[in-house]
Amino acid sequence: MNVDKRGGLASVLMVLLFALAGCGTVPPQYAPSANAGDVPSRLSQAQSNEVTVYAIGLVGTPYRYGGNTPESGFDCSGLIGHVFRSRGGVASPRTVAKLQTWGQSVPRDSVRTADLVLFIQSGTAVHAGIYVGDGRFVHAPSTGGEVRLDDLRSKYWSSQQVAFRRP
Repeated sequence: MNVDKRGGLASVLMVLLFALAGCGTVPPQYAPSANAGDVPSRLSQAQSNEVTVYAIGLVGTPYRYGGNTPESGFDCSGLIGHVFRSRGGVASPRTVAKLQTWGQSVPRDSVRTADLVLFIQSGTAVHAGIYVGDGRFVHAPSTGGEVRLDDLRSKYWSSQQVAFRRP
């Protein structure tokens, strides 16, 4: 049976994600609160799940400035646009700066899967990703890189100013 690399990687990542979710603990700053539903969403729970699973499945896709398809590669806003359009049925803004005002602001203690993670410098969003649970997010980080799954609690990302938005 012939399994392409991306499909095989997606399967491995899914198994890993569910295994980690079953035995991991969520730090309080990223645990959804009882009021998480207070922030409206355009996505149903099923669509949020689809967005999350699909985003994780794109890990390993090459970075390309201006890219917005798995075939051409992604930049961060292109990744978000592709995932939300294809799995959530929602069109997102094409630039990180415009993502900063898209949807509703979400308090850190109410973040949930399929929310946007925005990295802010001098009051402006400069990078973005998709929150996938347990303090982790998927993003297309930089030229020469590829779509990655990173942890907001890592030394680098925890030192950045972060905002969350719910489409």
